[in-house]
Amino acid sequence: MGAHRTDMHRLQELVRLHRLGRSRRDVARLLGMGRDTIRQYEAALAAAGLLDGPEAELPSLEALGEAVRVHAPPAAPPRQQRSKVELHRDEIERQRLKGAQPKAIHDWLRLTHPDYQGSLAAVKRLVRRLAREEGPRAADVAIRVETAPGEVAQVDFVFAGLRFDGVTRTHRRSWLFVMTLGFSRRAFYDLVFDQKAQTWARLHVRAFEFFGGAPRVLVPDNLKSAVIRAAFGVDSDPELNRTYRELARHYGVQIDPTPPRAPEKKGKVERDAGFVRRSFLLTHDPVEMEQDRRALARWSAEVAAVRTHGTTGRAPIELFEAEERAALLPLPAGRYEVVLWKIARVHRDVHVQAEGGFYSVPWRHTGKDVWVRLCGSQVSIFLDDVLLATHPLQPRGGRSTIDAHLPEHRGDFRHRAREHWTGRAVALGPEVSALVEDVFASDDVLHQLRKVQAIVRLLEEYPRARAENAARRARRFGCLDYRSLKNILVKGLDLEPLPGQQTEFAWMRGARYARRPAGVCATVKKETTDGAED
Repeated sequence: MGAHRTDMHRLQELVRLHRLGRSRRDVARLLGMGRDTIRQYEAALAAAGLLDGPEAELPSLEALGEAVRVHAPPAAPPRQQRSKVELHRDEIERQRLKGAQPKAIHDWLRLTHPDYQGSLAAVKRLVRRLAREEGPRAADVAIRVETAPGEVAQVDFVFAGLRFDGVTRTHRRSWLFVMTLGFSRRAFYDLVFDQKAQTWARLHVRAFEFFGGAPRVLVPDNLKSAVIRAAFGVDSDPELNRTYRELARHYGVQIDPTPPRAPEKKGKVERDAGFVRRSFLLTHDPVEMEQDRRALARWSAEVAAVRTHGTTGRAPIELFEAEERAALLPLPAGRYEVVLWKIARVHRDVHVQAEGGFYSVPWRHTGKDVWVRLCGSQVSIFLDDVLLATHPLQPRGGRSTIDAHLPEHRGDFRHRAREHWTGRAVALGPEVSALVEDVFASDDVLHQLRKVQAIVRLLEEYPRARAENAARRARRFGCLDYRSLKNILVKGLDLEPLPGQQTEFAWMRGARYARRPAGVCATVKKETTDGAED
């Protein structure tokens, strides 16, 4: 008998039908109850003196409930076979309190208890029963957060399917950006092809300009464009993306990231994104990105903004214009220029790569991770917040190298063009320039760049007059190699007169030098020298 589970309103109707003289068969049909059940209820109500009486004076619900409790026979307990998982009740309860799901508990029991013979369905039933017995927990209670006008905006990205890209002429994955104001539910929507940090920042700029102001607090999801490291407890702070931090500082807003795996903490934007999916994304067939963006903007203005919101009971645009627009933070005078921060490794060539370009840093920082800041046409590189270098922005594949960043005596070797070294030779004088041309012409097959690099760098270490004299002597005697030229300079032979130049050099060297016999490169003592490097 289901007496204790029967609605007292049905018993009140049973009494009314009985007093009208309806048969037990009619009562059973009208109330959807079995005749045996009706017979037992009638006996209980008759024993309480509630079955008979005037039709217009039906017993109260409380009186009917008391009569059933006192006079109805107790229901026979259902026959139930003891579940096989009851033997492991304590262990299942312990795992459940740790947060394990029924499937994980079932698999754990199979692996750790050879005598376990339960089923996954039995574990699920026991877990549900344990949860009912425990009752609701404080952590399960949803706390509704009320926000003041202009206080909070929640932000999210939602996958929006494949769309045609008119630039690359291909179909690409697209994403829906949603920023919803917490008070009025006025929202900004846009479609993009990526979730990069600079895209994330540009969308915020568009949203603030769309609203005509900025909220005081932003509540984003934990995507990498916003949060590099999430906070997993009250004792830790999230690490914000530097690009996002700089944007927030420009507009004077604060960022309150959503806790990990807790989308309900930004339920307003989650529900708004779901509304866009069910309404716009399901009904609008993708055409091309720019056309889809225009269609989304029209849908936002003519559908989303003017609908009656289920929570506020008013249209978002109406509530926004009436109370929230004026409460937003005013926009700064200057439009925000998107700044991109990236971590980059200094490679062996003392360059870091950022957005396709290559930029040098002092060579002693090779192998370290540095911060690269790209803003407009300038690239700045920092190590521990100390500025290391500033470069002009380079196109993809372009390189910006500051010679002072390279190791001393090795930086020149990056120049491989013949014109660079002939130009440096010309700066030293015509004799040096002619010597370099002679060296280049000394072999019609073997490239003489390494030899020229060593010669030019050697002569640049000496005064111009000595470099010219050494080059003149080397050409006179056919000494076109680096070692001979260095011996000329080391031995001071560049200060000795060539045949026919005795008078000219006498005043330079004095009598003792004039008496020294002039030598040629074959008579100069050979010394070990440093070779040129690539």
